Amino acid sequence: MKLILLGAPGAGKGTVAKLLTALDGSVQISTGDILRGAVQAGTELGKEADGYMKRGDLVPDSLIMGIMEKRLQEPDCQKGFLLDGFPRTIPQAEALKVLMAKLGIKLDMVVSIDVPRDVILDRLCTRRTCTQCSAIYNVKSNPTKVAGVCDKCGGPAIQREDETEAAISHRLATYNEKTAPLIGFYEKEGMLKSIVGTSSDVVVNAIKAAVGL
Repeated sequence: MKLILLGAPGAGKGTVAKLLTALDGSVQISTGDILRGAVQAGTELGKEADGYMKRGDLVPDSLIMGIMEKRLQEPDCQKGFLLDGFPRTIPQAEALKVLMAKLGIKLDMVVSIDVPRDVILDRLCTRRTCTQCSAIYNVKSNPTKVAGVCDKCGGPAIQREDETEAAISHRLATYNEKTAPLIGFYEKEGMLKSIVGTSSDVVVNAIKAAVGL
């Protein structure tokens, strides 16, 4: 399958993507992973992106699209891919449409995961992340055996700075301003499927039914 996953921070895009890739061998692609991979590989585009990232500047769309073009042509994308957190803006969506046409790639659909704001706030404010191995816990639904200590490696399991209520509210406001307009963009393109669901299994089953898996 070839999908774009849209949804606010905490909507569960990453979890849904992992469950979907296990079904048919599709690969999960996020721009963050792509940029880090290009930097680690030392490609020309990676070196250029690294300069922006080290200065704390946003990587320009033209550079991201160049990296995305290379990524989509790699062998592991043959079975399908899930774009997680990309595109983020209308200009990126328009550039991606041009790129897909150039590469002869046809998207199956764009999935918007719609989760109520109060659920997102509760989900992220109660999340804890290990600073050493990045294992994720939740103080309500999946707590560590010892408070503040990772079960897997014994490292500190903490609340990230961007997962306090104030930080999450800011991230949601940014999402609503910059990324939510993509829902209207893809609706006009006739590609959008909105799924309301706080359970990853519900979302995955709806996607499976829609793509005929």
